[in-house]
Amino acid sequence: GGGAVMNQVEKLIAEICPTGIVHVKLGEMLQYEQPTKYLVESTEYDDAYNTPVLTAGKSFILGYTEETNGIYPASSNQPVIIFDDFTTAFKWVDFPFKTKSSAMKIVTPRTDIPVNLRYVYHAMQTILYKPQDHARQWIKTYSKFKIPLPPLEIQHAIVGILDKFTELEAELEAELEAELEARKRQYQYYRDGILNFDAHSTSRCKPISDLIKRFCPDGVEYKAIDDFGKLVRGNGMPKSDFVENGVGCIHYGQIYTHYGIWASETISCVSAEKAKKLAKVDPGDLIVTNTSENIDDVCKAVAWIGESQIVTGGHATVVKHNQDPKYLSYYMQTSKFSIEKKKRAMGTKVMDVSAKNLAKIKVPVPPLEVQQEIVAILDRFDALVNDLSHGLPAEITARRKQYEYYRDRLLTFKEAE
Repeated sequence: GGGAVMNQVEKLIAEICPTGIVHVKLGEMLQYEQPTKYLVESTEYDDAYNTPVLTAGKSFILGYTEETNGIYPASSNQPVIIFDDFTTAFKWVDFPFKTKSSAMKIVTPRTDIPVNLRYVYHAMQTILYKPQDHARQWIKTYSKFKIPLPPLEIQHAIVGILDKFTELEAELEAELEAELEARKRQYQYYRDGILNFDAHSTSRCKPISDLIKRFCPDGVEYKAIDDFGKLVRGNGMPKSDFVENGVGCIHYGQIYTHYGIWASETISCVSAEKAKKLAKVDPGDLIVTNTSENIDDVCKAVAWIGESQIVTGGHATVVKHNQDPKYLSYYMQTSKFSIEKKKRAMGTKVMDVSAKNLAKIKVPVPPLEVQQEIVAILDRFDALVNDLSHGLPAEITARRKQYEYYRDRLLTFKEAE
């Protein structure tokens, strides 16, 4: 649909302004007010309060205040643009608000010139300007930038098209997020079910139930981790030890932010000299985190299935074992395992499960054939959820690019003499 609508706008322009469009300085079509009267006094924000406190930067809504005086009465009939005087970031606001910073301008259209503020908002996004110096930008620099100012009829038409894009993008984003959430929940439910070996629950997955009946007619044995594994506590290795090339290493913090269930490559290295002093991780070993700021993250495992030996440092324990490494890593994500680790966690601000306590946790250990089947099934599910979450940003970026393409096309006019 984009192309057809574009043509309508181009037709309109050819009809109404055959000689081109006047380009006007922002300062000639917009007026501004300093936010002095609207500054919040107390930063005791609370979501239960009514009035949002805004910044023009990324965070936008800093919190909500109960103050009732000095509220700027923006509305959908009288919207404003708030403009950060130092960074030139800006936001569209069509609801009452207060502000925290005095380094912003509240921008509205001048009454003596036919201008649609929403049109200006879209057009300002085409201004590619990054301030180099820490100075107030609006008066000296920004308000002098020109944008094309076609007749109102054309401004309205352009706003209609670009708003549709922004709306579609927001809808798509919400839909994809919801889809991903649902998939994640479904996956967790399924994973917890398939790894819960009490007689009834494995029926969630018939092929696994059948295998268990065949291999473990008396049920699956639970063993403490140190019955089938040897635990080696890591130490040292701050991020400052990382080098460009050397021995692969996994830092405990990366297990939360970067790695999934397993890894076959590392994103960091340390020198061979340094590696000698660190805990060695052989192919098939698990690296388990001991420390985290929240109880849900602590004891997250990554199975190392790369070709060669790597190393790890502090706040991590290497588990050397004779089970399927991915099976153990999956099991350590279940709610059942979670209950066990919570019993053994120490600390309030920072949670720690020591290697000694980790070693005592009991894990169901079915025969390897059963473990491998479970891994094959969970890998498929895991890939599905990950593909979806990789697909998500890509979809959203594609939408954004489309908006930017049409925005730039719609706002490029031959300039009238």
